[in-house]
Amino acid sequence: MRSLHALIWLVCACVQLAMPARAATCSQPVYLTFDTGHMGVAPLIADVLQRRRIPVTFFAAQEKTQQGDGTLGEHWGPWWQARGGEGHTFASHTWAHAYWLADVTGADGLQQFRIRPSGGAQPGQVQLWSAQRYCEELDRASARLQSLTRQAPLPLFRAPGGKHSPALLKAARDCGYAHVGWSDAGFLGDELSSERYPNAQLLSKALQNIRPGDILMAHLGIWSRQDPWAPAVLQPLIEGLQAKGMCFASLADHPAYRDWIRKHEWKDGRFKLREHQ
Repeated sequence: MRSLHALIWLVCACVQLAMPARAATCSQPVYLTFDTGHMGVAPLIADVLQRRRIPVTFFAAQEKTQQGDGTLGEHWGPWWQARGGEGHTFASHTWAHAYWLADVTGADGLQQFRIRPSGGAQPGQVQLWSAQRYCEELDRASARLQSLTRQAPLPLFRAPGGKHSPALLKAARDCGYAHVGWSDAGFLGDELSSERYPNAQLLSKALQNIRPGDILMAHLGIWSRQDPWAPAVLQPLIEGLQAKGMCFASLADHPAYRDWIRKHEWKDGRFKLREHQ
C-alpha cells in the first residue's frame, strides 16, 4: 500500500511539473497568443513553452503547412494533443482562415459578408457568406480543436488579419463567440520583413513597450519571413518580461473574457448559454 501511495504521489508531481503556471499566482499578467501558420517552428515554440512553463492560447485554422495535410490535419494531431495535455487553451481562427473583406446586404435583405479564405478547400476564392455560414466555420475549427486536444475550446475567436466589422462581430457573438484582437504593443512583428525588422529590433521594441494586461500575438510560422521569429525572439522575450515582474496567463483568465467564458459551454458541436450559472 505504501508503494502505491508513493506511485500516486509521483504521478501527481509529474503532472504538476508538466502544466503551465496558472494565473492564480500571476499579479502582472500578459496574455501570449499564437495563430496558426506553416508550423515549421511549432515544435521549437512548444519546446520553449514547455521548458518555461508558460500557458498560452492558440487560435487555429486549417492552413497550409510545410509538412502534412494542414495545421488541423492528421499529421499535426499529436502536436495538438500534446499541447492540450500541457494545459494550454484553444480557440477558433475560422476553419478556412477566412478574411473578412466587406459587409453585403443580400437580395433577401439579410446580412452577408464578402470573404476570402486563405486556407481550407478553396483558398483565394472570394465568396459571399451568410452569418450562419460564418458561424459554421467558427464551429468547425472549434470542433476540430476539441477532437485533437481533448480540451473544450474557448468561446472566443480571432478574425484572420484582425479584419472584421461590427456586423461580423455581432454575428459571431450571436453564436457564442467573443472576438479577441491584440494590444498595439502586443503585435510582435513576426509577419514583417526580417530584412526591415530584424529579430533584435522586434525583441527590443517588445521589451520596451509591453505592459501588464497586454494581449500578445505571434504565429506558428510565417511563410514570408526569412529569419524566423521563433524561437530566436520567444525565449528572450519571455525571460525579459519576467525579469520586469510580468507573468503569463491564459485568455481564460483575462478579465475582459472571464464572464463570457463562464456563461458559455461547448455542447453538441456549438456554444450554448449555460443553463445554470
